[in-house]
Amino acid sequence: MNSRASRALAEAVGSALLLAAVVGSGIMGERLAGGNNALALLANAIATAGVLYALIAAFGPVSGAHFNPLVTFAFALRDPVARRDAPLYVAAQIAGAVIGVFAAHAMFGLDILETGSKLRTGPAQWFAEFVATFGLLAIILLAARKSPGHVPAAVAGYIAGAYWFTASTSFANPAVTIARALTDTFAGIRPEDAPGFIAAQFLGALAATVLAHRMNA
Repeated sequence: MNSRASRALAEAVGSALLLAAVVGSGIMGERLAGGNNALALLANAIATAGVLYALIAAFGPVSGAHFNPLVTFAFALRDPVARRDAPLYVAAQIAGAVIGVFAAHAMFGLDILETGSKLRTGPAQWFAEFVATFGLLAIILLAARKSPGHVPAAVAGYIAGAYWFTASTSFANPAVTIARALTDTFAGIRPEDAPGFIAAQFLGALAATVLAHRMNA
């Protein structure tokens, strides 16, 4: 088994690269799309899904490739080892996600420290985050038990689709939400809108965990 330090490092590095992909591809997509937001979102979704697949495949054997406090929470409910590691994982995920945003800013010549200004709030957006997170956690919990070899593709495919079928573009991750509040780019969110997203994400994760338990996953 990998050491706790190795697992935490994997979660931090994976989260950093994930957010660098989310924010960086959003910046690049917006710059190249010539004002076509649909094209920018498509580029953002494809890049994020591709990088996420690679990260899960690479870091999964080390830490489980959670990259998400809610995934860590769900596994901690049924695994004593995951429960012990949960605080360290969550700290690593949040720190890594923030570093990833800063790295994206540096790569594109932006101010390292920003705050988001994109309005993302209201019942429709909150419900979208509930649905996005419910689907993500359900897929992870079911696939991890029933077909673990398909987890990278299943998660990447779901996220690519959820960028388009949810009104919120599927943050589905409190660490991602916190980090994206620190960018005033295509992928950003106003800091004051983040708590509503995070609350909806927790509810979606809880519902998915109950479902997976009932399905014996």
